[in-house]
Amino acid sequence: MKKYDALIIGFGKGGKTLAAALGKKGIKTAVIEKSPLMYGGTCINIGCIPTKKLIHTAADAKKNQQADYSEKNNFYAAAIREKNTLTALLRQKNYDNVAAAADIYTGAARFQTDHTVEVQLPDGKISLYGEKIFINTGSEPVIPPITGLQLSKRVYTSTTLMELSTLPQRLVIIGGGYIGLEFAAMYANYGSMVTVLEYGNTFIPREDRDIANVIQTRLEELGVRFIFNAQVDEITDENELTTVSYLERSSGMSVKIPADAVLVATGRKASTASLNLEAAGVAVNERGEIIVNELLQTTVPHIWALGDVKGGLQFTYISLDDFRIIKEQLFGQNDRTTANRPPVAYSVFLDPTFARVGLSEAEALLSGHKIKVAKIAEAASPRARLFGSTSGYLKAIVDAESNKILGAAFFCSEASEIINIVQLAMKANLDYTVLRDNIYTHPSMSEFLNDLFSTLD
Repeated sequence: MKKYDALIIGFGKGGKTLAAALGKKGIKTAVIEKSPLMYGGTCINIGCIPTKKLIHTAADAKKNQQADYSEKNNFYAAAIREKNTLTALLRQKNYDNVAAAADIYTGAARFQTDHTVEVQLPDGKISLYGEKIFINTGSEPVIPPITGLQLSKRVYTSTTLMELSTLPQRLVIIGGGYIGLEFAAMYANYGSMVTVLEYGNTFIPREDRDIANVIQTRLEELGVRFIFNAQVDEITDENELTTVSYLERSSGMSVKIPADAVLVATGRKASTASLNLEAAGVAVNERGEIIVNELLQTTVPHIWALGDVKGGLQFTYISLDDFRIIKEQLFGQNDRTTANRPPVAYSVFLDPTFARVGLSEAEALLSGHKIKVAKIAEAASPRARLFGSTSGYLKAIVDAESNKILGAAFFCSEASEIINIVQLAMKANLDYTVLRDNIYTHPSMSEFLNDLFSTLD
């Protein structure tokens, strides 16, 4: 048995950053990763980077909507090759960075005790001892129990669809959440006919209706078709196509639609099933997510969990901040916890991007705040006009008594950038007037904050 000061299970953002930090301090560390295709974690291999690369390229594809299918398919195939080249480069870079600081074991990890982990290597098994252990195994797609789904050759997850080198002419997406919407916008721009089947009756229900309606209208302009109250019952392969059968929950009518590819986007779950956590005494909740305290310690004090595996917001930057929390415990003063992390922004890379931080208007009212609401159309921005993006909408929620920003939701060009300015202002507890009166560069989307918050005057 090999002994280490620290074992890190999973090569995600938090784990790989922690490995490098520990290695620099001379702490004997090992990193265990189940797949050689996942060095560096979800983000660079199957998440943020490859999807955003394809989304970026899809913006160019949109200019060729009059092209025939063969041309669209060639463009898409080239985009997939570029994506693969990029992810391979980043994967190797991440491997090299971690290998310089820690031993790497490629194989499936399984707890034997609270200090020992068995790793199934390609040529046998090895047991590793860790004085401290950090779990960073991430999440995986939820596969719903739909008849025929597991048997179909044309059903994909968000991971496997990006491995498809042929552009689907007809793409059916099961699930209208944020992942499904990103793929819907992307493939519509590449030239696929996209249909989204959503079980519920409301488009992105967590968002305010005004901004949700603008987003839905824009996606429909791109060619995305939405069917709500759709309960998918069966998926059947028939020669050169697949048939998706669903029940219209409002009418009880059974409907069938053809597809060249079906994307299952019904959520993600923590990757914990194979870890044998009970052998270590690590508790999980009813969803299989590892239970942690504000310092990310599990029910076993010398075992921590980082990133998606513990539930909550599933973003790379959360995993990175988890690293910071643990780093402070190991080398600092424990000032950083999950409790003092908010507000946290998020972005959904549609066309244009949707980004949000803090409370929605509905949530602010439900919380008892007296509010002022700033609203403005993207078309009023000179910068957006330069981009040819004029269909968006921005709003911000301000406490009417304190003038503090409670939240913001932007559906516009560069929303993923300017939302960070608002987040920083909220974190610093600044009045909205600071953003209203700040001097920004021109022409920029950030200067549009002058106009947005001036609507409150």
